Amino acid sequence: MSETVIAVIVTHRRVEALAVSLAAVCTQTRPPEHVIVVDNDNDPRVHDLLASQPVPSTYLGSHRNLGGAGGFALGMLHALSLGADWVWLADDDGRPADDSVLATLLACAAKYSLAAVSPMVCDLDDPQRLAFPLRRGLAWRRHVSELKVDASDDLLPGIASLFNGALFAATTLESVGVPDLRLFIRGDETDVHRRLVQSGLPFGTCLDAAYLHPHGADEFKPILGGRMHTQYPDNAAKRFYTYRNRGYLQAQRGLRRLVPQEWLRFGWFFLVTRRDPAGLREWLRLRKLGRHEKFERFQRSSTP
Repeated sequence: MSETVIAVIVTHRRVEALAVSLAAVCTQTRPPEHVIVVDNDNDPRVHDLLASQPVPSTYLGSHRNLGGAGGFALGMLHALSLGADWVWLADDDGRPADDSVLATLLACAAKYSLAAVSPMVCDLDDPQRLAFPLRRGLAWRRHVSELKVDASDDLLPGIASLFNGALFAATTLESVGVPDLRLFIRGDETDVHRRLVQSGLPFGTCLDAAYLHPHGADEFKPILGGRMHTQYPDNAAKRFYTYRNRGYLQAQRGLRRLVPQEWLRFGWFFLVTRRDPAGLREWLRLRKLGRHEKFERFQRSSTP
């Protein structure tokens, strides 16, 4: 392999989890040529941990928390500046499922001439279950068996989880850009996915590779007998960034068609399921902030 792969990991106060992630990334059968860690807490322990890895590395300690969006943007741009042909993204609380993930992704990208390719993102505690539910049409998929129906299936085109093990060609990043710092957390991945779709570049999920991540489906609440879901994070800060950023994203090209469905789902969830008119008013307020591109950081006193 003559192409240079640089891995980028963003972390924030998860030193123990990061150690596991780094070990899995650096011991691949086809290891990355370089690893960049963006530390949003500027913790000396992270610097020392990275220095002990068997792969050449760069530590980028930030004195300001840039969030996942800003952290990945910084790391991706630095990877490009180092001459990366491919940029491999990882989070601090997840890891490749085995030591062949990077080699498998590269092979899949070459086979299908992909601009970006991701592994399946599976539950860390139950790898046969997806870490996040995946909707195809009106049906939700929650298990690996629902994606990989036939043994010969090896690609799910046009769908990808981009910040959990995804591999981007450098030319793809030049075309679609890096995550938007303003989003901080929540929605930054959706925005890059939107740009990928709008670009027309080929991408997809490799069904022969998996990335393990803690189960994240609990905040997706079923409505209408499970035929639809709404997202209701477990704390005010996550709700702030989720709803505000969705308001911004659904005003963008390629996602405006989702607005009527959004009103139906959240209107039903807050008024019928939760019987929470105040919650609906807050949802409306946050959506308006995003639609008007008001990107101030969360202040605890600003929400009920």
